[in-house]
Amino acid sequence: MGSLSIWHWLIVLVIVMLVFGTKKLRNIGADLGGAVRGFKDGMREGGDKAADTGAAPQVSGKMVEGEVRSKTETKA
Repeated sequence: MGSLSIWHWLIVLVIVMLVFGTKKLRNIGADLGGAVRGFKDGMREGGDKAADTGAAPQVSGKMVEGEVRSKTETKA
């Protein structure tokens, strides 16, 4: 009873197909595939750009202090 058998998964698949329809599922699959492909291309391009620029920028360790004022505060 702990895990689902193949019959359980087939019933779930049939119910999902009845609810959403095959055309909508195909469109969702195509959109998801395009998004994954775009993500992989972006990661590949990002890796190339990072390798081209050299080392990562160094932090100087300087601290900038300031005061935060709200936009509604009026000057006196």
